Amino acid sequence: MIVSSAQPWWQAATIYQIYPRSFADSDGDGIGDLRGIADRLDHLVTLGVDALWISPIFPSPMADFGYDVADYTGIDPRFGTLADFDALLAKAHGLGLRVLLDFVPNHSSDQHPWFVESRSSRDNPKRDWYIWHDPAPDGGPPNNWISDFGGPAWTLDVATGQYYSRAFLPEQPDLNWRNPDVRAAMLDAMRFWFDRGVDGFRIDVLWHMVKHADFPDNPLNPDYCDGMGDMHRVLQLNSTDQPEVHAIAADMRELADRYNAVLVGEIYLPVPKLMTYYGSADAPEVHLPFNFQLIEAGWNAAELADRITEYEAALPADGWPNWVLGNHDRPRIATRVGAAQARVAAILLLTLRGTPTLYQGDELGLPDAQVPADKVQDPRELREPGLGLGRDPVRTPLPWTGEDGFTTGEPWLPIDPAHLPLNVSAQSDDPQSMLTLYRRLLALRRATPALATGTIGDVRAEGDVLTYVRSDGTDRYRIALNLGHASAAIDLEPGTVLLSTHDTATAATLRPDEALILKVD
Repeated sequence: MIVSSAQPWWQAATIYQIYPRSFADSDGDGIGDLRGIADRLDHLVTLGVDALWISPIFPSPMADFGYDVADYTGIDPRFGTLADFDALLAKAHGLGLRVLLDFVPNHSSDQHPWFVESRSSRDNPKRDWYIWHDPAPDGGPPNNWISDFGGPAWTLDVATGQYYSRAFLPEQPDLNWRNPDVRAAMLDAMRFWFDRGVDGFRIDVLWHMVKHADFPDNPLNPDYCDGMGDMHRVLQLNSTDQPEVHAIAADMRELADRYNAVLVGEIYLPVPKLMTYYGSADAPEVHLPFNFQLIEAGWNAAELADRITEYEAALPADGWPNWVLGNHDRPRIATRVGAAQARVAAILLLTLRGTPTLYQGDELGLPDAQVPADKVQDPRELREPGLGLGRDPVRTPLPWTGEDGFTTGEPWLPIDPAHLPLNVSAQSDDPQSMLTLYRRLLALRRATPALATGTIGDVRAEGDVLTYVRSDGTDRYRIALNLGHASAAIDLEPGTVLLSTHDTATAATLRPDEALILKVD
C-alpha cells in the first residue's frame, strides 16, 4: 500500500508516461485500454517506478487521439468504463503506484455539449464559454495567429458569422478561461477525479490557456525558415503565456493540495518564464512545470552542464526540479543520440536532482518507428507532411513479446519489425539489456536518498565527460558520463563503482559511451 510521509510523495518518485492506445490491448480491437494497463502493472512494479501518468482517456471523437475531449468526467468506450478505471486505480494503489491523468483545459472537442451550445447562436448562454471574434474587415481571420498544426488559429462558423479560436485543429475550439463559469466547471471536473482517488494531473499546454484580451497580431519570427513548421512563422507572444494564466494555475494548485495531489504543467518556454509557473509563496502554482531541457539540448557535455547549472540556479527557493528525456510528442532519445548513448542518457535522467518522467518504451531503448505513408494517423503529419513533425513514430504499440504481445488483432498503428527484438520478455532475461539497466538504476535510486532527493553540485564538463555529485549528509556519489564515442581518462575520487552502463567498470577510464555511478569513500 502507499505510505504517506512528511515529504511530498512526488519528490522522490519516478513517473512513467503511458500512451494508452499503445500500451496493452485486452480485447483484441487493436487499441490499448484500461484493462490492458491493469494487466501489465507488474511491468511497472518490476521496473521500479512510483507513478503512472495516463494520456487522455476521456470520451473523444479522436480527431487528435484524445486531446479533443467531449466529456471531462467520463471514459471513452475504446478504453473501457468508469468501473474499469476504478478497478485500475484500486489495483495500482494496492501495488504502491500512484495514478495521474492527463487534463486538457485549453480546448475541448467541437462535439462537447458546451461547444454545441456555444456555436448554436450568438445569444446562447454558453456563447462566451469559447473565444469568438468578428472577422477582419476583409472577412478573413481576426488576426495572424497560427495554429500549432499549421494554418490560421481561427475557424469561421458560417451560421453565426464569427470565428472561433483554436490553437490546434478546427475540431479543438479553445475554451474561454476569462469566463468564471468555465473556470468553475473545469475545476469541478478536476474535483470529480480527485474524489475518485486520482493522485494528480499532467496539465496539457498550460501556457496556452489564456489569450491576449485585445487579440493583437503576433510579431513575425525573424528566424523563421522553411521546414520549421508553419506555427513558427510568428512568435506566440499574444496567443500564449498571458499573465492571467497564473491565477488559474494557482486555483488548480489550491484544489490539488487539498487532496495531496501533484500537478505537472506542460510548458514549452525558456527557463526564466518556465520558473514563473511555480508561482509564489502566497500563490503557488503547479508543483512541477515540465522541464524539457534534455529534449531540447545538444548532446554534448558542455551544453548539458550549462543547462543543468542554469536550470538549478533559476529554481525558486521552494521549487522542486524535474527532468524528462521524451514523451508522446517528441522523437525518442534512442533516435536522437543513438542506442549506446541512450544508455548514458538513462543514467543522466535518473541521477539528476528532481523528479524524472520516463516515456513508455524508452526503458526498452526503442527508436522512432518507421510508419508507412499509408498507415499514418497523426493529424500533425497529415497537415504538414514531410517536415518530420509527425508523432506516430513515438506512439506505436509497445512490443511485449517477439510476436508483439500487444494485441490479438490488428494494431491501430503498425509495430515496427525493428522493435520486436527489443520486446519486454526478451529484455527481462538479458542482464545487459536496456530494461535491466533501467531496473538496476531505479532500484539504486530508490535505495539511495542522495540520488532520490539529495543535493547536486560540482557540475563539470571536461571534453566529452560530464560529471556531478549527488549528496545526502556525508554520503556522496559522483556521476560520470562519457558523451563521446572514444575512451576518456578521468580523475575521480577514491570510491566504489555501484553501477555502469557496461558490464564492468573502473574509476580511472570511461570507455566509449560509458556512464557510471561512484560511491565516494
